[in-house]
Amino acid sequence: MNRTAEVTRRTAETEITVRIDLDGTGRSELATGIGFFDHMLDQIARHGLIDLHIQAKGDLHIDGHHTVEDVGITLGQALAKAVGDKRGIRRYGHAYVPLDEALSRVVIDFSGRPGLVAHVPFTSGMIGSFDTQLMHEFFQGFVNHAFVTLHIDNLRGANAHHQAETVFKAFGRALRAALELDARAPGVVPSTKGSL
Repeated sequence: MNRTAEVTRRTAETEITVRIDLDGTGRSELATGIGFFDHMLDQIARHGLIDLHIQAKGDLHIDGHHTVEDVGITLGQALAKAVGDKRGIRRYGHAYVPLDEALSRVVIDFSGRPGLVAHVPFTSGMIGSFDTQLMHEFFQGFVNHAFVTLHIDNLRGANAHHQAETVFKAFGRALRAALELDARAPGVVPSTKGSL
């Protein structure tokens, strides 16, 4: 099974290319122009064991909004393409990840229905040049195009960097669990409907 994809998305605001291998080793090549965002995307690759290449050119002279949101959209499109009809996957995944004082929980369902519930009360508006409001925009773009239901809860945290990092690490871990091929149900679509 070849669970790879490449998607390029061009708008008047951004040009994004994403290459993904769902059965990788956690390697990443990331260039979004936003250092902290690259650091967070690397957490998805490493903790999800997903090989991830993201090249993004955006209107950063305005701010990071369009770049971050469009990376989420393009990553969602690439993941949906790579996972295909979802035969044999576990479908659900969850993870709790701590980092010092911070703790986050992420739960994902490859349901075919986009939905995001996120509760992350950031203690700071900025982490480096990354506007913390954009984390929601990234995940909203992702769920809308990956067709997943995603629940994100930062349960505690005093340091905004730690809050964000626990979320992205937990997201990578939850993805890894949901995308794992189920040896007990090979080739089966994990739904009573017969399709997702």
